[in-house]
Amino acid sequence: MLRLSKTSKLDGILSWSLQALETCPASINSEGSLVDACRGCYATTGNYNYPNVKAPRLENREDWKRDGWVSDMVKALDSQRYFRWFDSGDMYSLGLAEKILQVMQATPWVKHWMPTRMLKFAKFQAVIDQMQALPNVMIRFSSDSVTGDHTNKHGSVIVEDASKAVGFLYRAYEHEGKCNGCRACYDKTVPLVSYPAHGKKMSKVIKLIQVKGK
Repeated sequence: MLRLSKTSKLDGILSWSLQALETCPASINSEGSLVDACRGCYATTGNYNYPNVKAPRLENREDWKRDGWVSDMVKALDSQRYFRWFDSGDMYSLGLAEKILQVMQATPWVKHWMPTRMLKFAKFQAVIDQMQALPNVMIRFSSDSVTGDHTNKHGSVIVEDASKAVGFLYRAYEHEGKCNGCRACYDKTVPLVSYPAHGKKMSKVIKLIQVKGK
């Protein structure tokens, strides 16, 4: 059974998600600890800890493996124009990535946006390239940094505050944390999106980095 999410932040746009960190193998750095951006992950705090919020993400981890999942996803997106993959979690499995590609190919009327770190693993390169080549798909490579460091690829990065933004500044903080009609994350002509850090957990991570840097 499909379990799609709808968040007020995204103006009611649907998303398909998994449990954060548990399905994020690229959140671990070479030293075996979480990368900075994942240490302050919003999807491990607040409402994300409630059983009713966790349940669909846990169910999705098994549901995608069934034969009818792709066709069910295509039907679910019949009347949608925008869709977000992973407001929490990542496409931890190559099999999942290949099925998501099939959904994207079968729904050209939908603009798909997917943030991911899985490009770190060579075996995902081919399927990610196929996704990104589709005119209706925007794959954004999430930076591990919380201080604006990023690659030259299409992506997104966390910055300490709006004054440190690089590329396009995501201004949800001006609209009570909501997208308010902004669709920059879906836009292939926008190479980089900066998200100002928010939340107590992320603030602590940034303060620790600042202290170490002195």
